[in-house]
Amino acid sequence: MADTKERNQTSVTGFILLDFGNLHELKILLFLLFLLIYIVTVAGNILVVALIVSDQYLHTPMYFFLGNLSCLETCYTSTILPRMLASLLTGDRSISVHGCLVQFDIFGSLLAAECCLLSVMSYDRYLAICKPLHYAARMNSRFSFQLAAGSWLSGSVVNTITACWLSQLIFCGPNEIDHFLCDYTPLIKLSCSDTSLMVLVIFLVCFIFILPPFLLTLASYMAIISTVLRISSSAGRQKAFSTCSSHLIVVTIFYGTLFVVYMLPDTAALRDLNKVFSVFYTILTPVVNPLIYSLRNKEVKEALRKAL
Repeated sequence: MADTKERNQTSVTGFILLDFGNLHELKILLFLLFLLIYIVTVAGNILVVALIVSDQYLHTPMYFFLGNLSCLETCYTSTILPRMLASLLTGDRSISVHGCLVQFDIFGSLLAAECCLLSVMSYDRYLAICKPLHYAARMNSRFSFQLAAGSWLSGSVVNTITACWLSQLIFCGPNEIDHFLCDYTPLIKLSCSDTSLMVLVIFLVCFIFILPPFLLTLASYMAIISTVLRISSSAGRQKAFSTCSSHLIVVTIFYGTLFVVYMLPDTAALRDLNKVFSVFYTILTPVVNPLIYSLRNKEVKEALRKAL
């Protein structure tokens, strides 16, 4: 009887993404800001991929992973920002239920893949710096391809299953999502179905895809820093510290905001901050990653000089 009642209540065919609805007076400024961020993100990441593909000296495992990260960031940003830009420009904030679930599937898959890929990249640097004599044997082309493919596939498979599960939920109103993207927490709140089991399972999935990669990344950089401290040359130490510290800052911001959004309890105090924290890992991290990981590298600079 209850199931029949739920089905009779089903009337929502689309959602309204409120984006930054409480900042109407800044709509044009936000549009220009996010448009600039999108252009810089896509241009920077495509430039990195083009340089890595065209220059044979960059055909190494490290740059192979960086190329994968740039591809991922381009797709990742393109899943979110174009719709947001259109919404800010036209004022149309509607999205179909199917379109919302597709955005969640792609966005979540790429987010999980990035968590895995960042840990793979930190492990690659750990081997190169702490185990240089074994690096070539351990991180060969086949193994690096398997690590990259595993990062993409694991995130895609798990999140697609989650999205299919979400598609079975019944939405009967209200249909307003106080966010700039379709994420699982606001979607579950709008459902009339029993979501207690889904909340538990998704929490476990987030736990698996956020905490272990973060711990592996942190352990790798701690080992790298320990090795760097033993470098006799002060110039070498300074250069290594500069690289490691910038990587560690970006990784900490990325994982830190993920922890707040997905791992902490959904309280009224954090609800308003979640949208702000989401900007960090969805929009700001992709725009700085090409600079931090790639465009500061001597080899990439040389490849860019030759290309120009």
